[in-house]
Amino acid sequence: MRVPARLIPLAAATAASALLTGCFSGGQSATDDSGAGGKRVRVAMMQPPRSGLSPLSDDAFKLSRWSTAETLVKLDADGDAEPALATEWAQSGRNWTFTLRDGVTFHDGTKLTAEAVVNSLTKAAAASPKPRILDGVDLTVKADGDKVTVTTATEDPLVPQRLSSPQLSILATKAYQGKTVSPVGAGTGPFELTKVNGTSSAALDRYDDYWGKKAKSPGIDVRFVPDGTARAAALRSGEADIVEAVPVSQAAVLDQDLITEVPMPRTNTLYLNTDKGPFKDAAVRAAAREAIDAESIVKGVYEGRADVAEGLLGPALPWAAELRKPVRRAEAGDPAGKTITIGTFTDRAELPEVAAALQQQLQKAGFKVKLDVREYANIESDALAGRFDAFILSRATVLDSGDPAAYLYSDFASDGSFNISQLADPAVDKALKKAGETPTGDARRKAVVAAEAAVLGTDAAVPMLHERVIQGDAAGVTGAAHDPRERELVTAETYVK
Repeated sequence: MRVPARLIPLAAATAASALLTGCFSGGQSATDDSGAGGKRVRVAMMQPPRSGLSPLSDDAFKLSRWSTAETLVKLDADGDAEPALATEWAQSGRNWTFTLRDGVTFHDGTKLTAEAVVNSLTKAAAASPKPRILDGVDLTVKADGDKVTVTTATEDPLVPQRLSSPQLSILATKAYQGKTVSPVGAGTGPFELTKVNGTSSAALDRYDDYWGKKAKSPGIDVRFVPDGTARAAALRSGEADIVEAVPVSQAAVLDQDLITEVPMPRTNTLYLNTDKGPFKDAAVRAAAREAIDAESIVKGVYEGRADVAEGLLGPALPWAAELRKPVRRAEAGDPAGKTITIGTFTDRAELPEVAAALQQQLQKAGFKVKLDVREYANIESDALAGRFDAFILSRATVLDSGDPAAYLYSDFASDGSFNISQLADPAVDKALKKAGETPTGDARRKAVVAAEAAVLGTDAAVPMLHERVIQGDAAGVTGAAHDPRERELVTAETYVK
């Protein structure tokens, strides 16, 4: 039985707080010694770096959230492309030409040049695995004065949006000198990454030669705190100024004035292994789908702070619901006592509880269910290799481009880099290809919803709920970003009194 958050023993909360005690102290002053006033921003983040903060991995989103690495293009609230390191762009068939912003310097003092941009984008295109945003995309880059031309194998209407992905951040040449990409002192943002202590902490200082508006805060001190109770305790005790991803179980016991709930384009989904094991049979997948009671999970695990899923794309993309039509699926078969193993991870506090709830629901339907729950860094490779019968994942659906076509391709195309379901369906591939090639606008949205329907028709993934992110900001914090895409957190406007 789940213990309500308000009944968590005081000793447990005290122990969690102790995990953070002193964690933001060190060689750097908590206050600005430049005379400008303000304090360094202390941030408690959920997931430690998995790839040494390489921008070619999901760690890129940390760099983006710290405002240290920037891209040629950024997205506005509607997901439309707008200038960043590039001031304008134009398409001619398969070619997109970007004009670079003048007067930009990297944190190592070198200038932003077309050659530096070509180097960063070429390294990303040649990476193995590729950044998700380049799944299915053949991309080459050439320099021409202060312009860069990006050429794709086929006409691609989403090139500007693709180049907004933090995984395509532009770094100084020195970042690529070693075996791995190091962003330390190599970005262009208002904050310079100065120190990384493995998976425990990182430090950034204000970069006074930033091309844009100077940061209000003198720096950022980051601690990686996978334990959700400890993160919430850090906010409660004043150990942190900004706390990422406050668990639902802790939200009710915090000062409600210190938390912000943001609807997210993030879906909690059960991925079913279509390549081997019991779920290779579509009828067995259908049985699992029919056994799931998402509403009880929303009420019991998320305490109502989530939305029951009607599809893979949730209320953060309202046009999806308007265009969605009924999906034809296989009829459910008899589980007949088949044994399945469900994997998930502890980094998002609710997921182990979701797994336990699903275990009960599927056992009631006739399955025998085993659970395998670990930290994400220790389970991702097994999930991608198809070593589970099912996997529960909290997945951002427009994380990279502001457009869900890239997420759908990454997760469900035969050659998708994040194909946990091991799905290889020609009809799905065809629908995904069409969605990716359709120009932006209403036609593309219809193609995206058609691709979603093709995926749902296979029961390779069972969407359960759409999450809302809960962020904690201390009373003295102003200007912190509350970004549903999880690209921004500490910006040049963030300030701690």
